[in-house]
Amino acid sequence: MKKKGETNPFRSALSSLSQVREGTTVKGNDELERNLVVVETIAFGQGLPPEAVSLLLDLALSLRAGSGTCSRVLKFLIPASVVPQEAIVRGVSWLCKTCSCSIFLFKVLFLRWVLTVFDLIDCKDHLRAIYGFIFSFVTEENLCPFICHLLYLLTMREHVQPYRVRKLLDVQAKMGRQPYLMQLLALYKVFRPELVSFSVPTRMRVSACVLKNSLSTLSGTLLHCNVFGDCVSMLRACILFQLPAQMGSLLGSSLALHYLDCVQDESAFLRLNFWLGHSLQEEFLLCPADGSLSSLAEASQFLSIILSSQQFLQESFFSTESFLYKFLTVWDGSLLRTHFLDLLSHVPLMPSHCEYNFFFLFSRTMTLSGFMDTIIELVRFVGRLAAEGLRLENCHVLLLSQTLTFYETVCDMFVKYGLPLVIMPPAGVFYPALLATDSLTVDRLGYIMYRYRENLTLAKKQEQQSEQTFHISRNTYQEFNQHLVAMVSCLWNSKSFLPGTGFEIDECLLTQTKVPEYGSRFDLVHHPAFFKYAIEFHQKVSAVC
Repeated sequence: MKKKGETNPFRSALSSLSQVREGTTVKGNDELERNLVVVETIAFGQGLPPEAVSLLLDLALSLRAGSGTCSRVLKFLIPASVVPQEAIVRGVSWLCKTCSCSIFLFKVLFLRWVLTVFDLIDCKDHLRAIYGFIFSFVTEENLCPFICHLLYLLTMREHVQPYRVRKLLDVQAKMGRQPYLMQLLALYKVFRPELVSFSVPTRMRVSACVLKNSLSTLSGTLLHCNVFGDCVSMLRACILFQLPAQMGSLLGSSLALHYLDCVQDESAFLRLNFWLGHSLQEEFLLCPADGSLSSLAEASQFLSIILSSQQFLQESFFSTESFLYKFLTVWDGSLLRTHFLDLLSHVPLMPSHCEYNFFFLFSRTMTLSGFMDTIIELVRFVGRLAAEGLRLENCHVLLLSQTLTFYETVCDMFVKYGLPLVIMPPAGVFYPALLATDSLTVDRLGYIMYRYRENLTLAKKQEQQSEQTFHISRNTYQEFNQHLVAMVSCLWNSKSFLPGTGFEIDECLLTQTKVPEYGSRFDLVHHPAFFKYAIEFHQKVSAVC
């Protein structure tokens, strides 16, 4: 029954809920229940306005109405338009409340709600201003997955600092290589590659942000996890029983791919891979003898969809891998070159005996020698490409970082992958890294040279102790020694650019630079990459004196 003069039950209910005080009796409180029903009905039917979201979020996180009621409030907290960021900031402050079982559950529920409505927050500058406060919760093991996800969405370049990288690495050492930690570190490496020294796995499945964008295209009001559950239920009814001709529709749906990725349904993946392998074979391997395709545009679009799906999943389909092993033996090198090279870049490395067995199963014309020649040409091609790219981009730090990541894999091909190959980086990659202006790049180059030495030493030892038919080329040892002499002469002996160091520049050109003692300009004391450490040492010595 409406009270006299009351025209808006929803506003009245909100006003009453805002006046609830701690210790209020909940059980048998008919007035509280009526107010909750009114607000709940509006929330599920129309969504809540911004001021109602702020008011109810404060009520829920303060636990003034008891844990059961507050949990209920969080579950129907569905915004109709935007979410005020100040409400989120106040909500984050409640994370400091004394920890108990019930409080912890509310922390998790609150963080999950924030992640769900993140795109609806009206502005995020104040949230980013308390980035350090949010970051401090990464040490709480149970909250860490949700905190890392929130930080991933908030991170900007200025947030990536050395002490935060160290903290994440400490947490990783304690918890292991958890996906949410690796995901945040991968983002840090994109912004500041010089701070994150280790290689982030390329097969890591980073799909949270893509899921967010996929959900927003379904409906403007698809805001609550219950609604997403309904969509997954609909997918469950149609995905697993797709007819072969309909399997291609899965590749065009990021939501369907996310569902497959989450549930890891083996039968669904088998159906998809069977259809995909059959389609690739029919389209490319069994095409007319003259090599023409029925529609080059359709084939290009088909490969683009496969590439997009693999990039979303952050791994390749095994049917495309098996197809490539067969197709590369007959490929002319020009047909849809960009697409096939992109597909090839998603094929993971594996030990050589596994690789050889895989080739042997699908193409008996492929020999181990041919396979090795292919790897050599690929590595050298990437090396030439990287050297030219570094020249054109003035040795851009991100490109140089990615190039060194590639050579971190190449330098260990013998030890880690059993390939009797040691391929040195070209001068266009080695010397830009040696003369780089950031210490991390020089440090990574030193590690790569160390790994080359370990691989060459082991290969030489095996050649001497066993009757191996393979051997490492003498030119490879000479090239390694030349790089090593140049590195030692530059960093340790203060003989940069001088004759006999492997890195020589005409003395007339060096004189024209008017740089005094140019031979020592890149040693450990004067090297631009380590200059900041020299200044720091000088300041410490001056302070002591």
